[in-house]
Amino acid sequence: MKKPVSPSATSQASLRLHFRNGQRLGPGKIELLECIARARSISGAARAMGMSYRQAWLLVDDMNRLFAEPVVKTCPGRSQGAGGSELTAFGERLIALFRAAERRTAEAVALQLRELDAALAPIAASQTDRDADAG
Repeated sequence: MKKPVSPSATSQASLRLHFRNGQRLGPGKIELLECIARARSISGAARAMGMSYRQAWLLVDDMNRLFAEPVVKTCPGRSQGAGGSELTAFGERLIALFRAAERRTAEAVALQLRELDAALAPIAASQTDRDADAG
């Protein structure tokens, strides 16, 4: 889901990791993990992110299969007052590693991004409206 761009917004880099086994990890999956940590539930995290439970579950399953250690632990029995989901220690470490890599990436490209920002064509109000409507 694209966020509308404000003419006063600053440009930024984003990080997506492409692993040697063909799998990817990006900011969306990391945000899902952060939401699971807060909600202690995949369904709660899915609602918070505006996605279906199935989509969230599939993403969690992908991440659990991607690494040698699981990222999220699910506990059946939510309807009985128990259960839910929680990040494993590795899941918490994964978030920390990814966010640190994001910060380093942003620092590494800051100078070039400022130069590219300065070279951008002016944004007309009608263009900004079209972009927001298209997203």
